[in-house]
Amino acid sequence: MADLTTKYMGLTLRNPIVIASSGLTDSFGKIAELERNGAGAIVLKSLFEEQIILEAEQNLREARKNSLIYDEFSETLDYIDVHIREKELGKYFDIIKQVKKDLTIPIIASINCVSDIGWTGFVKKIEKAGADALELNIFIMPFGFDYNCDEIEQKYYKIFRKVKQEINIPVAVKISPYFTNLGKVIMNLETEGANGVVLFNRFASPDIDIENIKVTTAEVFSNPAEINNSLRWVAILANRLKIDIAASSGVHDGKAVIKQILAGASVVQIASVLYKKGTGHITEMLKYLESWMDKKGFNYVDQFRGKLSQEKYSHLDVYERLQFMKYFSDIK
Repeated sequence: MADLTTKYMGLTLRNPIVIASSGLTDSFGKIAELERNGAGAIVLKSLFEEQIILEAEQNLREARKNSLIYDEFSETLDYIDVHIREKELGKYFDIIKQVKKDLTIPIIASINCVSDIGWTGFVKKIEKAGADALELNIFIMPFGFDYNCDEIEQKYYKIFRKVKQEINIPVAVKISPYFTNLGKVIMNLETEGANGVVLFNRFASPDIDIENIKVTTAEVFSNPAEINNSLRWVAILANRLKIDIAASSGVHDGKAVIKQILAGASVVQIASVLYKKGTGHITEMLKYLESWMDKKGFNYVDQFRGKLSQEKYSHLDVYERLQFMKYFSDIK
């Protein structure tokens, strides 16, 4: 039988299927169920930088209303600020500690951040709680017309540096494809010391209701067709990077898992398909992967990882835009 053991950021996973940061990973009970159904690792639901800061600021505003107790220079205000942040993070720490105590599945903490101010020191406590790794979900809106491309990219590097200097556990960066030179940005993150990169962020997208003439939210969950963009970039970057690549979005079945590994992904991240089909679908995906490996004569995942990456595939331009033009050039 095929051995699905996989390495990701120095961690040993029983298979390459990682559960992405989502509501599926926000409690010990849900994580335990994911482990029972075969997940290789889980990424905790993201702790939002903005959430912590906003809660702290709200409580500070309430405290300032009572000037008889708290004056502008009171040390109590500093205490409240720290206390609220500690309380929010405390829930997070408890989940990590319980998973490490009662389960064997690797647990990757996640922080959704937009700056390096006011929160980076807390990652030490995430490490101390027992997290095996950290995933930084960074997205700075590329609509700041007062900034040039380099200034926006430098913010990513600055956030990463501040976090990396605080902890010793592996750190992956989850990013979007919205860069002028995506490959160079990822290579720069590798140079800065990233242990992995997750391709790509999935965002809430707008839609328009033409009957009621209002803006609405588009489909929240990914669909299988969305695999193409991450597949392209996994294949382009694989074997050019020393760090691990996690492929995210559009992975809904065992076929998609195989495709991303052939392209060069170390692991795949899934979430949407489990909302649609339940956590038991993990088992079905793993069965398909094992069956395919047995049929093709692969004993280990590493034997076919990156086999069809751009660097190893004989047709180097197959992943580039030119192929799209060639495809339609024959249509009359």
